[in-house]
Amino acid sequence: MGKFIITKRSNNEYQFNLKAANGQVILTSEGYNAKASCYKGIESVKNNATTDARYDRKIAKNGKYYFNLKAGNGEVIGTSQLYTTDDARNKGIESVKANAPGAEIVDETI
Repeated sequence: MGKFIITKRSNNEYQFNLKAANGQVILTSEGYNAKASCYKGIESVKNNATTDARYDRKIAKNGKYYFNLKAGNGEVIGTSQLYTTDDARNKGIESVKANAPGAEIVDETI
């Protein structure tokens, strides 16, 4: 089962990483000024993760593949790591779909 890990950035913003069962980071959030907003972002990921249309498949300037997970309003709620192939990116999406809905939340800022 996956885990959402909440941490604090050096600029004091909160962020979360979704980690797969193997510990690999599969999705990273934006920075949030308030911890409550970070928790809302996690709930949005859980609610949108299983809907394929919410994934925006992209290619970075360096030619690597990645994806953004978007909320129903079109706002990006998480970004993947970079992948070397389209197939690897698709496996990353499937991992988010499988891990996010039931993932526990671990708050490392307490």
